[in-house]
Amino acid sequence: MKQLNREEIAARLPWPALVEALAAMFREGCDAPLRHRHPLPGGGSLLLMPAVGQGHSGVKIVHVAPGNAARGLPAVHAEYLLSDAETGVPVALLDGGELTDRRTAAASVLAARHLARPDSRRHLVLGAGKVAAALAEAFHAAYGMERTSIWARRPEQARALAARLAEHGVPAMAVESPDPGGHDIISAATLATAPLILGARLAPGMHLDLVGAYRPDMREADGPALARALCVVDTRAGAMAEAGDIVQAIAEGHIAPGHVAAELAELCRGQHPGRTDPGQITLFKSVGWAGEDLAAAVLATRGS
Repeated sequence: MKQLNREEIAARLPWPALVEALAAMFREGCDAPLRHRHPLPGGGSLLLMPAVGQGHSGVKIVHVAPGNAARGLPAVHAEYLLSDAETGVPVALLDGGELTDRRTAAASVLAARHLARPDSRRHLVLGAGKVAAALAEAFHAAYGMERTSIWARRPEQARALAARLAEHGVPAMAVESPDPGGHDIISAATLATAPLILGARLAPGMHLDLVGAYRPDMREADGPALARALCVVDTRAGAMAEAGDIVQAIAEGHIAPGHVAAELAELCRGQHPGRTDPGQITLFKSVGWAGEDLAAAVLATRGS
């Protein structure tokens, strides 16, 4: 059984190929139930994300241990086991963190293909973690961004990420405010529980890419922001169960469930047109779909 570390996975998942692999998986579909969540000692969680498709079966195993900060360890550890679906023979064990970061960013670029203006050249990234870095790299690869602005609650983290991105050719700079003004695409990858993006501050033509807020008690955009936007989610089942931005906006009466116009699969299959006007405000809410992990793992092991 092959084992792939972070560096090997990054090399095997170039952005254009990964976006196309995800597009194919969303078009074809696969058997991927909602993630399983099980409590662990110390307030931790065990998350299981299985999927079956394209001749393979796979499961991502994620341990979330909030107490690890005091131990000097990362709070999240993840692995991905890919197997042959017919025989059950293991194919590869992959680093789940790198796999998740890259497929998450690629899914956002895939959604933006249908929702963002093609002439988008100014990108605002809220957050300074690994997913934020992947989002900045992926969108620059897709759009040739003229400016990538990085905001984080801790300014030193934003400056550090901007410097690392600049070393890799991304025109990044740290900014002092999460205000979206002057940007075309706004990606949020934070742990916020109060809105950072306000509907009143959105300008025509903007595209919101909400990646954080993966629990119902978290949110990155307020209700008016969702009400002003054409809203698309990766999966309705996941969004209605876990996406704090969606769940809270519905509870507050800003939107109804029917305001979610489409799933990403419907855009990929041509069942929904996506953006139809340059002045539209559009929004993609990602909570993560196990089919994305499977598509990325299959691509990473292809030909090996």
